[in-house]
Amino acid sequence: MKGIVFNLLEAVVRRDHGEDAWDDLLDAAGVDGAYTSLGNYPDDEFMKLVGAASSALKMPVDDVVRWFGRNALPLLAHKHPRFFDAHRSTRPFLMALNDVIHSEVRKLYPGADVPIFTYDTSSPDVLLMYYRSPRKMCALAEGFIEATAAHYHEELSLDQPECMKRGDDRCVLRVSVRKPPEQ
Repeated sequence: MKGIVFNLLEAVVRRDHGEDAWDDLLDAAGVDGAYTSLGNYPDDEFMKLVGAASSALKMPVDDVVRWFGRNALPLLAHKHPRFFDAHRSTRPFLMALNDVIHSEVRKLYPGADVPIFTYDTSSPDVLLMYYRSPRKMCALAEGFIEATAAHYHEELSLDQPECMKRGDDRCVLRVSVRKPPEQ
């Protein structure tokens, strides 16, 4: 896993839980915490940090990962606004993940191992996103999707009728967004 993911985790932990929380998390996870954005680190090191956060916060692991996604995406939007400015709403942004955003991520962070999404766009109201990744971090995708809808000021309906963690061969994220009614 690329170091940028660890850097983002550190930033949101420090921001939301205080400066000492990151060091406490590193200690509890038994990791050293020296992450450079372009470095490659074992996936299990990230999961140790998530597990330590799960224990400390008494939250399920997937809830911690989802929280991380919701909170990391705004930092990415600030750091890389061109990815977001190229779109006017959530659906086209999500549809650009594989061909535009992930290809740019690979340029910025060589060696990045990003998930693969395929789509069912047959409904104008519902986007089905098929997620495959050996990491099985669909909760992170959910958090990113939630934050993307917030970024574009849209109301979101999101559920996951299929999940690799429940024995399915892929995760299916059912996404529906709409602009909120005028106040």
